[in-house]
Amino acid sequence: MSKIFPLGESALTIEFSNEISPEMNDKVINLASYFEKNKFAGFVEVVPAYASLTVFYEVFTVRKHFPEFQTAFDGVKSFAENAVCNFTEIKKEKSRVIEIPVRFNKEYALDLKFVAEINNLKPRDVIEIFTAQSYRVYMLGFLPGFAYLGEVDARIAAPRKFAPRLKVPKGSVGIAGRQTGIYPLASPGGWQIIGATEVELFTPNAINPTFLQAGDLVKFYSEN
Repeated sequence: MSKIFPLGESALTIEFSNEISPEMNDKVINLASYFEKNKFAGFVEVVPAYASLTVFYEVFTVRKHFPEFQTAFDGVKSFAENAVCNFTEIKKEKSRVIEIPVRFNKEYALDLKFVAEINNLKPRDVIEIFTAQSYRVYMLGFLPGFAYLGEVDARIAAPRKFAPRLKVPKGSVGIAGRQTGIYPLASPGGWQIIGATEVELFTPNAINPTFLQAGDLVKFYSEN
C-alpha cells in the first residue's frame, strides 16, 4: 500500500513505507524512472527519498491540460495512482559502482579517533571496516550533491555531534548513526568526520550536476 498526499501547492509525495531497505528504495527509484519515461503535461521533476517519491509540477499547466479535475493536485494524484499500479513494468537498471578515494590522515579525519573510542576500536580498525563494503545511495539532500549512503557496519556507527561544526570542509566523509555521506561543499554540519576526498560531487554547470545518483553503489578505498 502507498499513501499520496500534497506537499505544498505544487508537489505531492508518494510514500510506500517508513522502512529503510534496498528493496523499498528500489521501488522508489523504479517509480521515479516511470515518471521520467511517462511525463504528464506540467511535470517538473521527481525527487526520490528512502521510501518515498516527491513529484513536482506546474499548477497552471496541469489545470490547463486536465480541466476535468477540480484541482491540479487531483489531476497529478490520478496520474500517480496509475503510475503506482504500472511502474513494476519498468525494468530495474543495473546499479553503477563508483570507487571513491579517501584520505584518512589526522588533518582530514577530524573525528576518527572519537568514532574508534566509542566503539572500543583502534582508528585503523574503523578504516578497515568502513572500506570493506559498498554503500548504497538512498537519496540526495541537505546540500546539492549530498548523498545519503548506507548502511554503515554497526561496529562503527556513531551519533551526530552534540554541537555541530560551523564549517565542515568540502569533501569531508562523515558518519551519522549508520549513515555515511560526503560533504560536496563546505557547510555547517554535525556528522562525525573520518576522512576526506577530492572527488567533485557537485558541478553546477554540468549537464548532470550531481555526481552520485540514487541507486548507485559506492566503494571507498584508502588513498593514504
